[in-house]
Amino acid sequence: MIYVTGDLHGDISRLETFRMRRFKKNDMLIVCGDFGFIWDNGEEEKKALEKMAKKKFTILFVDGTHENFDLLEKYPVEEWNGGKVHRIRDNVFHLMRGQIFTLEGKTVFTFGGGESPEKQMRIEAGCWWEREMPNIQEMNEGVENLYKHALSVDYLITHSPYPGAGRRFQDPRERTPLETYFEEVAKTVKYRKWFFGSLHVDRNYTSRHIGVFESVLPLE
Repeated sequence: MIYVTGDLHGDISRLETFRMRRFKKNDMLIVCGDFGFIWDNGEEEKKALEKMAKKKFTILFVDGTHENFDLLEKYPVEEWNGGKVHRIRDNVFHLMRGQIFTLEGKTVFTFGGGESPEKQMRIEAGCWWEREMPNIQEMNEGVENLYKHALSVDYLITHSPYPGAGRRFQDPRERTPLETYFEEVAKTVKYRKWFFGSLHVDRNYTSRHIGVFESVLPLE
């Protein structure tokens, strides 16, 4: 089975619950951004990644805003189940932006990234990366991949929220490029469900738009 959860922020205990101990070899867990285990390349981080490598199930994540993109982009890019990934360990993969994966016969469009709400504070602390915001090449690649699938996928997995959640009623001139992009995706793409993690809530905004944080939800 495929499951979805929210931001881990480098908390390994989130992957060691009783429920996850019962995951089987072919099960997959998708993290909706802010994975947090690619951050400082320290010993504790390396130990956490080795613990993950021993899990029976596969761990997948889209990037959020709290990732070290300099470290993340050093990992090799591979083709995996129809889309591009960074392979972190044999069972740990970063699902890159604008990709469509076929998992258990279902198509999953992934698009990580966003804008840090505490951006200025993180700039001053020296832990902010411009790469947290997707670029035009990634957005265009996403559009191309969606057209290859006739603008129809089963699921969308993002870090930033779908247009009906988050910063609502703001001046259109204040929207980020990613917010504008997601508005077009919502208008033009046919999909069953959209999962996202950045708002740190476990909430169904509609029957198709689901914010996930600490919950572990079946994809279907």
